[in-house]
Amino acid sequence: MDKYIFSVPVQIRMSDLDPFIHVNNGAQCNLFDYGRSCYFETVFGGEIDWKQLDLVLVHVELDFMLPILYHDSLVCESKIYEIGNKSLKMIQQLIDTNTNTVKTLCKSILAGYDRSLNQSVKIKEIYKEKIVAFEKI
Repeated sequence: MDKYIFSVPVQIRMSDLDPFIHVNNGAQCNLFDYGRSCYFETVFGGEIDWKQLDLVLVHVELDFMLPILYHDSLVCESKIYEIGNKSLKMIQQLIDTNTNTVKTLCKSILAGYDRSLNQSVKIKEIYKEKIVAFEKI
């Protein structure tokens, strides 16, 4: 599970900083959201209509390994490592490109979801096919 095919640069903003001049934990969630969004646009082959996408984030856990500082140069690496009938498991990491160190690790679960029925549904086969082809899993 070490190899990440997808990576996107992320920008640290002044508003991301906490009183200790570290990137705030909540702001790091936004960086992972951005990485996740870019990942799906890349894998699914285009801009996503978020009102129509039938995947929702149902679980997220973060391990803060090292503080992220304002002048750090970061990328968000993302990959899906497990596909079930109704959910996908994703792992992401914020990497300092100057030192090649993992600053924060994120594990998340996304579930198939029908917004009109307000209930879980199976992951679409086309999603599975595109993810498997991209990740080669």
